[in-house]
Amino acid sequence: MTDYDLAVVGAGIVGLAHALAAARKGLKVMVIDRDAQANGASVRNFGFVTVTGQERGACWRRALRSRDVWAEVAPQAGIRVEHRGLVVAARRPEAMAVLEAFRATEMGEGCRLMSPAEAAGVVPALRTGALAGALHSPHEVRVESRDAIPKLARWLEAAWGVTILRSTLVRAVEPPHLETSAGPVRAAAAVVCPGEDFLSLFPERIAAYGVTKCKLHMMRVAPGAAGFRLGAAVMSDLGLVRYLGYVALSEAAALKARLEAEQGDALANGVHLIAVQSADGSLVVGDSHHYGPTPDPFAPESVDRIILDEFEAVLDVPGARVVERWTGIYPSAPDRLMFVDRPAERVRIAMVTSGTGASTAFAIAEEVIGEMFG
Repeated sequence: MTDYDLAVVGAGIVGLAHALAAARKGLKVMVIDRDAQANGASVRNFGFVTVTGQERGACWRRALRSRDVWAEVAPQAGIRVEHRGLVVAARRPEAMAVLEAFRATEMGEGCRLMSPAEAAGVVPALRTGALAGALHSPHEVRVESRDAIPKLARWLEAAWGVTILRSTLVRAVEPPHLETSAGPVRAAAAVVCPGEDFLSLFPERIAAYGVTKCKLHMMRVAPGAAGFRLGAAVMSDLGLVRYLGYVALSEAAALKARLEAEQGDALANGVHLIAVQSADGSLVVGDSHHYGPTPDPFAPESVDRIILDEFEAVLDVPGARVVERWTGIYPSAPDRLMFVDRPAERVRIAMVTSGTGASTAFAIAEEVIGEMFG
């Protein structure tokens, strides 16, 4: 008899989502993580559960389902929802054309097109004189990821009886046996959620998917005035040529051509704007995208400046100053947003390869656990 029904390797959002899905099926679950606390991509992001703009089809549906799970889990786990909704501010008529086309799809259900003045009613700091219009989506939620992930883990332990073993390296996974640096673990099945670690477990299986790594720049910006409220998450034209739900629309081609002429440096550095707000009033602002098998650890000011230029073009935040900077790294693949691999009958590898873990992991985990355990 095994000690656990399922061992999950990795305690980022993807691993914790699998632990929740399994625990909800009544399974006895252990999560094993190499770090002492959450330290990777799951706590280095916006905490922005993004639905609008995700790739049409499976990814968009997973984002909707994951948003619903976040809404269920957050109050139970003591996770504060900092704000809801998204305003995509269109600075150019070509961007507005993309938003109009998006609103006409099934993904635009519940969203509304707004004039600059209407958009300022949701986000008062918008520079309305520079806008052609905006799209408002009610679907998104924002949590503070660096707090939410630890709280989610503690809640899984307290409410669902999940065992979390930290500072432990898993060396081999052959259910019912797992070899770890803390000794053997017995589990009937295992899900490996390795994040950016492509080499510790099943390296040949992971390499077959052509994964690389993406480095992004992030900043925390403090407004100059107390009481500043953003109102909703904010994105801009640059996001409409990165998020696949927009990119696939024929109207995006004209916008991309104009952006290549006017903001070529931004496109070359993978920059698009997301701004969200924290409980203390500060804003989390980003980001950029640079790819490679081992991204360097450096964060040049020139890239941050491109992000801040877009931030300042869209939002009027007097006295804003950068108070914190960091980088994040997540897995990326050229031809897929995620994959689930089956190296053995009772083993799965689950990897999100598009930076959408917070937005889609709960739904992915339900699919994986459902397939494994019925």
